[in-house]
Amino acid sequence: MTLTPALRKFMLTAHITFSVGWLGAVAVFLALAITGLTSSDALLVRTAYLAMGMSGWFVIVPSSLAALVTGVVQALGTPWGLFKHYWVLVKLVLTVGATLLLLLHMQPVTYLAKVAAQADLSATDLRGLRLQLLADAAAALVVLLAATAISVYKPWGRIGKWRLQQQAHAQAVAAGHATALPTPWGRYLLVAGLVLLLLFVVGKHLISGGMSHH
Repeated sequence: MTLTPALRKFMLTAHITFSVGWLGAVAVFLALAITGLTSSDALLVRTAYLAMGMSGWFVIVPSSLAALVTGVVQALGTPWGLFKHYWVLVKLVLTVGATLLLLLHMQPVTYLAKVAAQADLSATDLRGLRLQLLADAAAALVVLLAATAISVYKPWGRIGKWRLQQQAHAQAVAAGHATALPTPWGRYLLVAGLVLLLLFVVGKHLISGGMSHH
């Protein structure tokens, strides 16, 4: 599948728009989570959690899904490809993971918004859940900022190219025509980062009992 120049620009514009919208909405969500946790104004706390529920379902979720779809179409319809470059693949993993976790985390958001709509929340009511939402929003913001930086810097090169270079260089070293290549620390950091992210997500869900709010 190859996009025409006009369609490619349209999809790129749409992808940037939805991605920036997602990032901005998550930043607002984080501000609301901080307000709901720290404010002593009962009306403001209630309003913050009601706004979190509405913004989550009507802004953040649609923006995340649209950013994911337009990003995949953009990759498949351009020479970048979906599995040709490390930066595209890593960004895809981050986006898919963030979208799936977002859909999962909307359950406690909806529950908290429902509780806030029925009664005022004291400083101790559902405090663990409120802290969890704040941490989730902060983590989501970090992931989205990382995805944005990856889009700009496009690190790590082409998938498979480094392996071919290593093989060719190994043959040159064996023949005495070259010295060993430096350690690819960037790829090691990439793998370590993804592993740590996976361990964090799995451990967080095990500790929180599968996101249960009971």
